[in-house]
Amino acid sequence: MEAEILRVAAEELARHGAAALSLRAVAREMGMASSAIYRYVRDRDELLTRLIVAAYTSLGDAVEAAHATVDPADLDGRWWAVGTALRDWARSHPHEYALLYGSPVPDYRAPAEQTNEPGTRVQALLVRLLADAQRVGRLRDAAAGIAPGVQVRAEAAAGPLLDDPFFADAGLDAPAVMAGLAAWTLLLGTVTTELFEQLGDTIPDPDAYFAYMLEVAGRLVLTPATATVHS
Repeated sequence: MEAEILRVAAEELARHGAAALSLRAVAREMGMASSAIYRYVRDRDELLTRLIVAAYTSLGDAVEAAHATVDPADLDGRWWAVGTALRDWARSHPHEYALLYGSPVPDYRAPAEQTNEPGTRVQALLVRLLADAQRVGRLRDAAAGIAPGVQVRAEAAAGPLLDDPFFADAGLDAPAVMAGLAAWTLLLGTVTTELFEQLGDTIPDPDAYFAYMLEVAGRLVLTPATATVHS
């Protein structure tokens, strides 16, 4: 029954958006009394949280599966696997992507204890990638070529992140962590821009645009290994 509730709720999400999601509407679509659904889901916020966890889990599974097909020594291939799998999943699950990375749902705050672990699976792959790049000497010097003082800014921006085991265990310094976040932000922003059609019809070749942006984002953290051009 809980799985069926989530399935119908996902359909409601696609039709009306997260802000309009309601337990009453889900119950009505299932042909059950609105009072009966509360035996399985406490309220709208719990339903949204379950949808978010399910979406993060689906995304994490897809990206991890793509990443697992690449030789661990192929750092560029791993970055491209993560990026392309994220884009492919987003295009196949646009409403779930919007729930995760679109506008916040009014009067809802995701509980960190339930969403943090599934919600950081993709970022965990990228942190491992940065740590491996540092180990083999391919982690780009994030401060090189940037105005003096960037180290201070990076440390101020990173703050307590450096003490979090999520980053601390990788042995990364503040500029590396912030460069990684910049690469992730550019990747996520590129997918969001395409999915939400924020550039309208100004991009004639979305695949080429994404490939270019993915390459640029990757060079924020990785020094070139070969002259290979991914496609």
